Order: sequence, then structure tokens, then C-alpha cells
Amino acid sequence: MSPSSNVASLRREEAHAQPASVSVSERIRARLLEAGQRFHANDNIAAFIAPGELDELREEVAACLHELQRSLVIDTEHDHNSADTARRVAKLYLDEVFAGRYQAPPRLTAFPNDRQLDELMVVGPIRVRSACSHHLCPIQGKVWIGVLPSAQSELIGLSKYARLCDWIMRRPQIQEEAVVMLADELERHIRPDGLGVVMEADHLCMQWRGVEDDGAMMRSTVMRGALREDRELRREFLAMIGKA
Repeated sequence: MSPSSNVASLRREEAHAQPASVSVSERIRARLLEAGQRFHANDNIAAFIAPGELDELREEVAACLHELQRSLVIDTEHDHNSADTARRVAKLYLDEVFAGRYQAPPRLTAFPNDRQLDELMVVGPIRVRSACSHHLCPIQGKVWIGVLPSAQSELIGLSKYARLCDWIMRRPQIQEEAVVMLADELERHIRPDGLGVVMEADHLCMQWRGVEDDGAMMRSTVMRGALREDRELRREFLAMIGKA
């Protein structure tokens, strides 16, 4: 049974088994636990959210954020700048910066490699935005992707690389895991002979707090197949993106 079918079945059971007072986050969590599905900060849980529940979740998150403001001793009743902050931040989290958790994956129309293309292709830099799961601070940077297609590879349009990057990156995570997740998704869709992913980003958790270093940047790489095994090919890829 597909995840979406599981959601529909579980939701029907919930109508009889759960009181109306159960929060939407608890209903979604129950489905995930029932399915044995992991729901870490960087996991996508869209298949376990029933129609209309994202609106409910937005309201629940806004209420929790309003309580956070109270705990920070912010007078939301009289401070017009803070009065609607909780609703705005809830929308920011669910619909924008963490959208990769709650939205279904983008549709990636693929085409067969009819011309038997076997030369290195490079896409980038693709501008990406993410968030550190340790402090929920912004991560902003660029991604470069190198693909060595095989005769069995599927080819996808240029914009699809950007859409897939955006979907993977818009969730709380650490950069080291983000590039691996992106490489896994690309391998699954394209099935290339070689794949390289390079990400270079600023982390505001280093700039706002701790060492408060506004000049440090992190670079992560993932090399698969021929790009991992062939030094010359890897050097060509890194030279093409100016990182050799």
C-alpha cells in the first residue's frame, strides 16, 4: 500500500478512535509511528499529512510560537510590531524555509539518453537556502552538480536540478547530510555512471552566536561512481566549477 493510501486508511480510523481534542501534530505523529517512518528534522513527511491538515498545523505552530513570545516576556498585546509575529513565523517555517519537509517532491520528467551522451555535464551554481537543525539559523550558499551519464541514464531538464535542490535544502539539517541526500535523489532519478555534488555555504549559527565569525564558509563534496574513482575526471569537474 502506498504512503498516501496509508494516510487515507489511518485517517478513517482516527475519526472513530481519537477525540476531537487531539492536535493535528499528534495525529500526524501517530501515523508516522504506526508506519514505522522516521521523522527527523530533515525528513520529508508530506505523504503522512492529510488534505487540510497543513492549515491546521500552521495554526498550531502559531499558537506555540505565541507562547514562546510570552516566555520571552514580549508584550504582544501592545507591541504592534510583535502582535502578528507568531502567525508570520509559522507561515515562514511551514511554507518557506522548512517547506521541503511538508511538500511532496517535485515532478521530474525524465527522458531516455537516446544519443548515448557520455561526456561530463555540470550544472550550477544553484543558489540554495537551508537552516541549521542545531539552532534553526539560516544557511545560504551555492550547489554545483556534475553528471557523467551512461547509456541507461535518464536525462532531466536544467530547471529540475534547481527544483530538486530547493526541495532537499528547505528543511532543518546539517550541510554534511544535505549534500548526501541530494546525491541520493539524483542517483535515483538519473542513474549516472558518475555524480559529483559540491556545496559551499555560509552558516549564520557561526555568525550570530558562538565564535561570531562572519567570514567562515563550509564546503562539502560528494563523489559517486566514476567521479570518485577517476582522479582526472574529478579534477576536470572541480576545475570546471573553479574549485580545483
